Amino acid sequence: MDMTSDNGAAGETSTLVLTNARIVLADEIVHGTVTVKDGCIVSIDAGLTAPDAIDLVGDYLVPGLVDIHTDHFEKHVYPRAHVRWDFMRAALAHDAQIIGGGVTTVFDSLCVGATTDNPERAQILAPMIDALERAQAGGMLRSEHLIHLRCEITDPETPALMAANIDRPIVKVISVMEHLPGIRQSRDVDAYVSRAAKSTGESHAIVREKIKVLVAEKSHIGETVRPKVVELARSRGLPLLSHDDTDIEHVDLAADEGVAISEFPCTMEAAREARARAMLIVAGAPNILRGGSQSGNIAVRDLLNEKLVDILASDYVPRSLLDAAFMIAADPALDYDLPAALRMVTKTPAEAAGLGDRGEIAAGKRADLLHVGLHDGHPFLKAVWRQGMRVA
Repeated sequence: MDMTSDNGAAGETSTLVLTNARIVLADEIVHGTVTVKDGCIVSIDAGLTAPDAIDLVGDYLVPGLVDIHTDHFEKHVYPRAHVRWDFMRAALAHDAQIIGGGVTTVFDSLCVGATTDNPERAQILAPMIDALERAQAGGMLRSEHLIHLRCEITDPETPALMAANIDRPIVKVISVMEHLPGIRQSRDVDAYVSRAAKSTGESHAIVREKIKVLVAEKSHIGETVRPKVVELARSRGLPLLSHDDTDIEHVDLAADEGVAISEFPCTMEAAREARARAMLIVAGAPNILRGGSQSGNIAVRDLLNEKLVDILASDYVPRSLLDAAFMIAADPALDYDLPAALRMVTKTPAEAAGLGDRGEIAAGKRADLLHVGLHDGHPFLKAVWRQGMRVA
């Protein structure tokens, strides 16, 4: 992809000037002009500027979104249950939806290991990373794609799969997860049984018997796998997240291991303990848009009311970050202005992942920028720049 700015050609010093914009800074909104040179923001000025600048007609200019967790790539690899798509074509289709949601930096969350007998998860891990690396090196992707390895501790193969991929430069974040029914995300076994029976068409009794066998086979594995996962992440200095903390003990275990981020806490008590242990808290943007959890866990709105959300992740709907930030800011009962709401999908996730060069409209930062209109309460993208280059 020829990523040249609107105001320059490849190989030349490029300048991009965006004016007549409501510029959403980290703590305030100013009406003015942003000047970009060679991919970086060089100045933010109040008021209008020269007529050759790009006029944003009073719309919002916001930082490119940073999504620390999306499972969406795998959905393109398996567009139907038994159809495996070409990995490169899946990566390109995935990228189109990511950039279409205003996400300029995405952490593709790839599953390492599986709770159930799911051998394709191990088979597709390396090819998915290969496809992203090749597409990115070839200038084929419009968002910057990085890897979040989410490591299932109930699979004895997880440490080996993790070790085989953790040293790829594209891998930047690790999370520890445990998806056995009866704990964490699926603590309510009755609800889990009902969902599984509806999905598979099996009777509740058959589902319960399968759960009993699964738990008997897998529940002890995490005792040996989890320490290996944690040690691998710490040995590489990578940010480490704990997934689906439900009990206070889950949070305390993670905090004692040096985990700094609690991702998708399932209960209020877990979120409160994460805050008490000085951990950042990641919540799912689809939860706030739906009005609750699809798994029957804590509603993100309740967490927001107690200021227990630092980061929003798209999880399974890339577009949800942009919608959620504007929805939260528009709700007076939640007491978040637009800069505060957008920090949860820009500056804070960038910093949590060790990317201090982006996520904010400020001098010296990367010019990852979104031109956002607003109609009937719905934000919509008019243009996207990554490092000052128009990509959408």
